[in-house]
Amino acid sequence: MPSPVTHVIYDLDGTLLDTESMFIEATNAIFARFGRTLPPEVRALMIGRSSQVAVPMMLARTGLSMTAEAFIEERKTVLFEQFPLALPMTGALELTAHLARHGVRQAVATSSSRAALARKVMGHPEWFASFDAVVNAEDVERSKPAPDIFLEAARRIGASTESCLVFEDAPAGIEAALAAGMHVIAVPEPGHKGLDAMAQACAILDSLEAFDLGAWGLPERA
Repeated sequence: MPSPVTHVIYDLDGTLLDTESMFIEATNAIFARFGRTLPPEVRALMIGRSSQVAVPMMLARTGLSMTAEAFIEERKTVLFEQFPLALPMTGALELTAHLARHGVRQAVATSSSRAALARKVMGHPEWFASFDAVVNAEDVERSKPAPDIFLEAARRIGASTESCLVFEDAPAGIEAALAAGMHVIAVPEPGHKGLDAMAQACAILDSLEAFDLGAWGLPERA
């Protein structure tokens, strides 16, 4: 059994909030003008990274004839309208509320910009106010897959790295959490379960609802 943990850190997009479908739809709407769709293998490389890193990577691999700046700005206009409508991922509200009731310190560590983060959490102000820290890409020098965001989150909630458990849906996030010296559980999209990065996680779950609290020394559900 894994050693007990005392602090929990979550990725945001695709882990706490169902925003990844918004990214897919907005991205493919642009690709459609060129008679194309975003290749799944390219998206798997992008997920979890900041737009400033992910979009140039995408354009280099697909040859789409747009500048990164133009792509980011066009997609941002669409996404900023949709983000406030994002719903919690299965089990996310229940798990975070349960741990908060038992005094477990929790943080969010996201590659989102500060402005994008504000739009994403707009529909759930009380929920996100309940976290002990929320760290975004602008709070650190390097975004995922560098460990900086997770290390800063641990610092803000007073945790040692080995006492932290991270929930992530993205390969870049899993890499970042491991580089930070933390335990990590993958909660990937169904199509990403077979990615090599997922095998590096301590466990792979279908949703946060399936998390076994007792196995990690955390207060169990009633």
